Amino acid sequence: MTDARHPAETSPGVTGGSFAVVALAFAVTMLGATLPTPMYSFWQKDFGFEVATVTVIFAMYAVGVLAALVVTGPWSDAVGRRPLLLAGLGLSLLSDVVFLLAGATWVLLLGRLVSGLSAGVYVGSGTAAVLEQAPERWKGRAPLVATVANIGGLGVGPVVAAGLISLFAWPTGLSFAVHVVATLVLLALTWRVPETVRPEPGARLRVQRPIVPSDARSTFVAASIVGFAGFAVLGLMTAVSPKLVAQAVPGAGPLLSVSVVGALMLASVLAQVLLTAVPVDTAANLGCALLAVGTVLLAVALARDALPLMLLAAVVSGAGQGLSFSKGLAAVLGKVDGAQRAATMSAFFVVAYVAISLPVVGDGLASQRWGVQPAGVAFSVAVAVLAVVALVALVVDQRRTRAA
Repeated sequence: MTDARHPAETSPGVTGGSFAVVALAFAVTMLGATLPTPMYSFWQKDFGFEVATVTVIFAMYAVGVLAALVVTGPWSDAVGRRPLLLAGLGLSLLSDVVFLLAGATWVLLLGRLVSGLSAGVYVGSGTAAVLEQAPERWKGRAPLVATVANIGGLGVGPVVAAGLISLFAWPTGLSFAVHVVATLVLLALTWRVPETVRPEPGARLRVQRPIVPSDARSTFVAASIVGFAGFAVLGLMTAVSPKLVAQAVPGAGPLLSVSVVGALMLASVLAQVLLTAVPVDTAANLGCALLAVGTVLLAVALARDALPLMLLAAVVSGAGQGLSFSKGLAAVLGKVDGAQRAATMSAFFVVAYVAISLPVVGDGLASQRWGVQPAGVAFSVAVAVLAVVALVALVVDQRRTRAA
């Protein structure tokens, strides 16, 4: 398959409306991926599984994302952006239906897998579509819009679900029913957005093989270590923070139960939006430092069952995760040429989503044996150490680059 493509200028129908549609579709798809967060306690009572099973169910989401990233990463170049956007929305709709029909633990695993596939399709295709659909006056801000749609959608999902649970009956169904309606509307709107890619005649679908060019490997190693650490924290907080909050504040309602993960996601988005002008190296180093400090605070907060300190730790860790991940990726991509960027980005996201799955499952197994609190403290300390190692590696790499 050739890589010659005809970009957005071949799509004169691109407007502010189409830009808004693809950004909203991106956000709603990612929102659907985190809707289940406040529902695990209800499913635990209904199906009788342990905390370790919660982390396994959550990890299935990461498996789906990884599969979609590796398999479908370059497909939107071959068949166009719009078919992949529609496919991502369709998978999101299918995951809603699976959750609505869930009557056993294995159905939840299936729902999370399909949800991960939908998010994985949008991580690549949705980001590209947002950038290409942006009107001229929005071109400079389009990457931020894509970031807000992605991380912001993930952060809003638990809050929306918790709000609906607090106000209405049917705690494990209403959120998905509402999401079905929103997704159907966006399917209809996305069907009408202009295509921004004209595929080459005879283009074939292929699997994107993750590659790290030799010139970028030292930077990639350092950035991927902190990316791993940041996404591990994000995964842990999404999977088990409601349980940690309930332990700190017995009888905490649904909204309070998702306050920690909500604060972490919001801080991640705000850090990326507000600190865009900070140089890449400075921001990446600052992100590592904040992540280290935030996870140490989290360990102390969990040891003391102190919710205010958990929230502070979430804000600091979230800001560190957002900065270190976005600027670390920028530093890596700055060392590769355009033809290698997609493969390098795939490799970086593979590391990130492995971090969401394996460490979180390990923490779940440790929680089952030693308890949620000791496991969470040990996990937080380990992430803090990783962040410090990444900071040292980044500084060394930056000095080597300047010397060269």
